[in-house]
Amino acid sequence: MSAPSAHNDDIADGATSAASSIRAQLDDHALTTPFQMAGFWMAVVLPFLHVPLLATGLSTPSETMTFLALLALNLVGLVVGHTYNRN
Repeated sequence: MSAPSAHNDDIADGATSAASSIRAQLDDHALTTPFQMAGFWMAVVLPFLHVPLLATGLSTPSETMTFLALLALNLVGLVVGHTYNRN
């Protein structure tokens, strides 16, 4: 027979609820709204800048780095702006 587990689910639940509480406070905070708006619109607009790069090909290292930088900015915009104007 094995020994009972020492894992305490109450600690994990407390950490999860604290993180969600902080996230809820930040979502309702007036100073975060402009950043969320900018992130949302950045995530909407940046994919259109990928099209010309992909249409001409990524033949030089500078084009490849530009594409990867735009992709990274797009991901940042998605993370920052994912809660913008959720009603």
